[in-house]
Amino acid sequence: MRISRDDWDELVAHARDDAPNECCGYLWGKEGVVEGVKRAENPRRSPYGYELDHRSLFAANELDDEGFEVGIYHSHPRSPAEPSQTDINLATYPHWRYLIVSLENEPVVRVWRIADGRVEEEELDVDGG
Repeated sequence: MRISRDDWDELVAHARDDAPNECCGYLWGKEGVVEGVKRAENPRRSPYGYELDHRSLFAANELDDEGFEVGIYHSHPRSPAEPSQTDINLATYPHWRYLIVSLENEPVVRVWRIADGRVEEEELDVDGG
């Protein structure tokens, strides 16, 4: 997956803005290149979990229906950018990507495919980075 430096910076800024709670949002693209990032509300307002608000989930599904590749992102304010068991359990769209922004030390963004409990990391290339 390829993301612009501006979009990468937006993911990190959102994570910082919502800390100490987890943030969440979605992104879309074509042919592995991110075209846009959208912040969502996390109704849980918790440092230990997220839930994409219904309006954002609906919008992400519409993008999927329109042929865009879709990704969901959320933050881990105090832990690594690796899916927790809760994250794995919540990953109900096997063809979507799941990005995790860690603020544990220096900001790190990693991208994952999660399907049927299987977790595979994908490479994330940052343009201009």
